[in-house]
Amino acid sequence: MDHGGHGMNMDLPPFTLGRGLEFSADPFFLIGCAVALALYGYGVVRLRRRGDGWPVNRIVLFVIGVLSIALVMCTGLNDYGMVMFSVHMVQHMVISMVSPILLLLGAPVTLALRALPVAGRGRTGPRELLLKLLHSRYMKIITHPVFTIPLFIASLYGLYFTPLFDFLMESKTGHIAMMVHFLAVGLVFFWPIMGVDPGPHRPGYVMRMLELFAGMPFHAFFGIALMMASQPMVKAYENPPASLGIDALGDQSAAGGIAWAFSEIPSVLVLIALVFQWYRSDQRTAKRSDRAADRDGDQELKAYNAYLASLQTRGQ
Repeated sequence: MDHGGHGMNMDLPPFTLGRGLEFSADPFFLIGCAVALALYGYGVVRLRRRGDGWPVNRIVLFVIGVLSIALVMCTGLNDYGMVMFSVHMVQHMVISMVSPILLLLGAPVTLALRALPVAGRGRTGPRELLLKLLHSRYMKIITHPVFTIPLFIASLYGLYFTPLFDFLMESKTGHIAMMVHFLAVGLVFFWPIMGVDPGPHRPGYVMRMLELFAGMPFHAFFGIALMMASQPMVKAYENPPASLGIDALGDQSAAGGIAWAFSEIPSVLVLIALVFQWYRSDQRTAKRSDRAADRDGDQELKAYNAYLASLQTRGQ
């Protein structure tokens, strides 16, 4: 595979969906996806062997999340993403806004805490280290909205509208680092919002929705800025290979449209998940209240009725 400037493949044929979905593995992400699936599967097996269950829907969501990363990083989409801004934007949006949501809904941290063995008294094992990390000041900072929202925004404007993007695109290592950054930012941003795994920042459901909507409009603004630009705004894509048969400005406009459209997709996914979690939480609270009432003979209701009776007596 011959590469020209910015580490780009210069002899790709015109893009088609079939060519984009052909297997073309990036070793780093292929190994990473395989390891993630293996570790998750190992955790589930450990729970099952000791008689504990693990929800099938979490397994399915996590696997789809890992496969979504493989889809954009281990296929022809990764090759075309080096020369087409629009395809790169699909990679960016999926790996930063779709994959993290699916991975987090799989509750990997909760699975790890349940599957890892407890170390003996006075000893520190992997489970204890994970708990220490979750309760560390570092995690409190990087999962707080004062940090996550600006980081989420800066990953767009501070990357694409500065020379940093062109610098990263000059090498394979830089490109991998950029994609890992996108995934990490997405995980950090959506982790407290999803609220499935334990974490230092656990806002209420309304606050989670506010955090979600605080970041999403900036994706829309970013997409509109690309669509309305009268000249290429990213140097790495200003001279696409002639073999692709595309116009740089038209491809940039398509990239902007993709960024704009993708700002809605995670909002819908997260809102559905939050509403479902809220409903489940209310159901659990109601069940706990019913069990408490059964245990104490519904003393709370009797006390309330006595209070109403006393008010009525005072009024007579």
